[in-house]
Amino acid sequence: MQDDVWAMVHAERAALIDDLAHLDERQWSEPSLCEGWTVHDVVAHLVDSARTTCLGFVAGLVRARFDFDRQNARGVERERGATPQETLERLRQVASRTSTPPAPLDSRLVEEVVHGEDIRRPLGLTRHYRPEAVVRSLRLQARTPASFGGAKELTSRIRLTATDADVSIGNGPEATGTALSLLLAISGRRAVLADLAGPGVTELTTTWDASR
Repeated sequence: MQDDVWAMVHAERAALIDDLAHLDERQWSEPSLCEGWTVHDVVAHLVDSARTTCLGFVAGLVRARFDFDRQNARGVERERGATPQETLERLRQVASRTSTPPAPLDSRLVEEVVHGEDIRRPLGLTRHYRPEAVVRSLRLQARTPASFGGAKELTSRIRLTATDADVSIGNGPEATGTALSLLLAISGRRAVLADLAGPGVTELTTTWDASR
């Protein structure tokens, strides 16, 4: 089972590296879907994430005074090369790693799929993700507390129903869309609201507005 997950993670890293190899300097500077980060910043974060070990994560969190945002910002600063090509080379070097922070293994899929879309969507790029990778990511995010970047509390108030997979999660007014769009929505990417339908979308919008 672990081998299957890592195979999907490595496939996503390889696909993203291929897409990044064709970007020009301007595209690397484009704002990503991850608020406050450019495409270049997201790639640097993925390098940092791929390098992270359980011990390293805990040590970094202590140094960041248990502030996840500060820890992530420091990781981006550390792994962002002087040029996009330098950062891309760093991503190539870590693409086959199997280290992970103290989190469920499927969190590695969440990282690759969500951040892959953070990069691709603003640039007009598309990726046909393996359905299992998206569904596993969606299920993990739906049961992970908000304090750890998930949407467990949100899915106690709305029901997420995928239109392209046998997935229905949560309770309350329904929000429908592709599994990928639902994953991005509960990961805080407002840009996908137009891809969703149903009364649950209003609850999503209200939740995001209240958190700002």
